[in-house]
Amino acid sequence: MINFNVEVEGFRLTERTKKKSWLKNLIQSHGKKVGELNYIFLSDEDLLEINIQYLDHHTYTDIITFDNSEEEKMIEGDIFISVDRVRENAQTFKVSFEQELLRVMAHGVLHLLGLKDKTEEDSKLMRAGEEKAIAAYLRLES
Repeated sequence: MINFNVEVEGFRLTERTKKKSWLKNLIQSHGKKVGELNYIFLSDEDLLEINIQYLDHHTYTDIITFDNSEEEKMIEGDIFISVDRVRENAQTFKVSFEQELLRVMAHGVLHLLGLKDKTEEDSKLMRAGEEKAIAAYLRLES
């Protein structure tokens, strides 16, 4: 089950059903099943608090992913996304807000699927996975 929780005033997540189908397809394409996957959309300040409290990182970030999976073939987790950071990154990278949001949403799932992004090589694989995921979303019917 995929849940979306919006905790940012003025932000509305569009095409929820399409996004759920897309994320489920992304997970299944890696041979895994969807358990409970929670997306929580927050402000910069709220995500910074989580970053400090749980990871001892005193920096703003666009996403934090907590893996709650207990079975090897089942993906479960909590994915916290800063809507403020996504908006700013969209401007920085000169892409639409929606495209950047899709990238970040895919990024969280790809982490749960085992992709990393700490080294340059890992980052390239992560970016390729994100691009492939966004392309898959764009091919889905609304």
